[in-house]
Amino acid sequence: MASIAASSSTSLLARPRQLVIAANQVKCFSYGRRSHLSFNLRQLPTRLSVSCAAKPETVEKVCAVVRKQLSLKEEDEVTAATKFLALGADSLDTVEIVMGLEEEFGIEMAEEKAQSIATVEQAAELIEELLLEKAK
Repeated sequence: MASIAASSSTSLLARPRQLVIAANQVKCFSYGRRSHLSFNLRQLPTRLSVSCAAKPETVEKVCAVVRKQLSLKEEDEVTAATKFLALGADSLDTVEIVMGLEEEFGIEMAEEKAQSIATVEQAAELIEELLLEKAK
């Protein structure tokens, strides 16, 4: 039975990250009939990538509409992950954003779907979906 001991400051259960065993650090030794394996663990860097299903051009247009509707400055950062609430938008502002997006892209959003939009990414993905349906 193999066991791995971790220091008290780093709990493997509390931080589920990938660990890798360096091949040059593996040591095997035997004592009588028993063999023992010794190795060091090192943590891999966490890689986080955010992907958006919508085209970058669509996301940029949505960002432009959001900036215009909320009267944001150019230096205010608006990305795909930006939430409308984080920009200070209330429910009326969100309705105006949806109306601006409908006008910009020449589409109509169902009220239920429009109410579920909370981020630029969600808006862009919904627009892509509606544009695909419109093209059929």
